[in-house]
Amino acid sequence: MCGRYTLKTDLDSLVERFAFRAADLSYAPRYNVAPTQQVLTLINDGENRAGFLRWGLIPSWAKEAAIGDRLINARAETVAEKPSFRRALQKRRCLVLADGFYEWKKEGKKKTPMYIVLKSREPFGFAGLWEAWQAPSGETIRSCTIITTTPNALMESIHNRMPVILPPEVESLWLDRTVEDPKVLTLLLAPYSGEAMEAYAVSSLVNSPRNDTPACITPLR
Repeated sequence: MCGRYTLKTDLDSLVERFAFRAADLSYAPRYNVAPTQQVLTLINDGENRAGFLRWGLIPSWAKEAAIGDRLINARAETVAEKPSFRRALQKRRCLVLADGFYEWKKEGKKKTPMYIVLKSREPFGFAGLWEAWQAPSGETIRSCTIITTTPNALMESIHNRMPVILPPEVESLWLDRTVEDPKVLTLLLAPYSGEAMEAYAVSSLVNSPRNDTPACITPLR
């Protein structure tokens, strides 16, 4: 699964990398992004638009928002079939912007948090889906989920799942709303190259979402 990540890259670099306009975008670096929080995402409605969505997808047909707490991830293998995700796969795809993520490596009874990044240290986009849900109060909540897949060679020693990181060359296809064929889309949901990534142990500070400082990504000595 993917339950924590970072986005600490400065806004100008994100604008350059993902080609969006940042007018009126309130942005601060994050070192420990957690479910149910607002996360920076990118959609395309003719041009790339960045905005914040609640992490934890609430399907449009849901009776209550709490279902989103259980839908922070969608499995690539079943995303085209599950009622919670299949319509969003066709119609409402997004990139969840990040520059690293955490996973907990289990060794016996011990779990060590690991921080995983691209060797280039460049930001990237997780493959995501989004929905708009109308609350009984009339409020509209826009939410998202991150798609996960099988681990690459680096990740398989850490965890049995990893988030789908889309290579830059397929991001525009993923965001293209005219593409609706699940067979085309699910082909994009492959593990990112392990050779392009690296991982290192960090402290248990990251275990609590209350800790959101650079200390979360400091290598464990």
